[in-house]
Amino acid sequence: MSEGLKSETGTPEGGAGGTALKRVIGPKLLLLFVIGDILGTTVYSLTGQVAGRVGGALWVPFLVAFVVAFLTAFSYLELVSKYPRAAGAALYVHKAFGVHFLTFMVAFAVMCSGITSASSAAQGFSGDYLEALAGPDVPSWAVAIGFLLLLAGINLRGISESVKVNVVLTLIEITGLVIVVVFGAIAIFGGSSNPELVADPGRLLEFNAESGPFFAVTSATALAFFAMVGFEDSVNMAEETKDPVRTFPRVLLLGLCVTAAIYLTIAVVTSTLVPAEVLAESDGPLLLVVQAAAPWFRPEVFALIAMVALSNTALINMLMASRLLYGMANERIIPRAFGRVLAVRRTPWVSILFTSIIAMILVSTVQISSLGGTTSLLLLMVFAVVNVAVLVLRREKVEHRHFVAPTWAPVLGAVTCVFFALPITGRPLVEYGIASALLGIGVVFWLINYVVGKRRPADFDAGKLAK
Repeated sequence: MSEGLKSETGTPEGGAGGTALKRVIGPKLLLLFVIGDILGTTVYSLTGQVAGRVGGALWVPFLVAFVVAFLTAFSYLELVSKYPRAAGAALYVHKAFGVHFLTFMVAFAVMCSGITSASSAAQGFSGDYLEALAGPDVPSWAVAIGFLLLLAGINLRGISESVKVNVVLTLIEITGLVIVVVFGAIAIFGGSSNPELVADPGRLLEFNAESGPFFAVTSATALAFFAMVGFEDSVNMAEETKDPVRTFPRVLLLGLCVTAAIYLTIAVVTSTLVPAEVLAESDGPLLLVVQAAAPWFRPEVFALIAMVALSNTALINMLMASRLLYGMANERIIPRAFGRVLAVRRTPWVSILFTSIIAMILVSTVQISSLGGTTSLLLLMVFAVVNVAVLVLRREKVEHRHFVAPTWAPVLGAVTCVFFALPITGRPLVEYGIASALLGIGVVFWLINYVVGKRRPADFDAGKLAK
């Protein structure tokens, strides 16, 4: 494997208004971006749902999810260093297969995964953590909508401001996880001031008795994979990253290693201190851990930290979704209006508003566990196609050197992604219904663009994507 020595900056041609995105993200900012995205909603809000599916062996589905993620990461690293553009998976799929409809649907699926992820974060923000901070009388629906409107404002302000906000939020997010690990370790090994706490390491080998170990792990892994939306989020920042060919391989792999260690540690502490059936009833599971380990610690403080962490995930997801639409509009896969950029702030304002409206609709109609599972399903489908695309694109050479994945990685990545997307894993059927409805909207959009825009597959200039 080799990492590119000659950088292809992939300078964009500009948005629909002729304005290009700014390259402001360096390695440190990108690393915090990846870590902040992969942490966030899954660990702060969906850990309880994962525990409900697997039982006390909470660490197992997260370990499996990260193994699958590492396989797919190699494919993304080869592709993003080979084609450092903002379009991400849709770019790779179009270059590999050249099918306009498939490209469009992949782009739409990725966008939907970002929006469903942000909607999950909005529901977690307005759930148990908000109740611990402000009491049960606060209207959660109104808070969730206001939360998404605030994120849209930050996104419109600019990528530089958004990424700087991400740095602050990521540090606060990590602080919350440090609190969980430190207080949890003290309670487990040094004794707790809570007389009702019964730390039980034996739970770490307990699986859901109703489904059995195999289906308990596969079903839980299917949800735990929700965290991996960070892949597509980060590669869609390629056009705003300094020297993406050099930066992405080492930053993404380092980010995965750091987050994997954090997830496994949190999973062990959480299961040891709180029974799985208790975790399954909460969308604020880490608050339960802190209350069990350190009842003297004010729950309002940790609830505020958790809400900040959820804000971080949602902000990154909405950044990804809007930049994806921007990239697709520039390549004329969707109407050019989505590529319009504010002349002063240089942000894709039409795409930001569109994705924010969809998120508001979802957060008002779908439960958090279903949103998380749907996000995971959409990602697994996209990742399976990307793993195949990297093998197909081996036939196409580029002038600069780039990262090359070992062939076994995309092969195993494609097989495992397809497996965890299948109903045989125990995935709830409602998630397939939500995903089908969202992709159905995508089909409608494609038909509108096909008929009204008079776009035909033959009209699409695939060579333009490689520029």
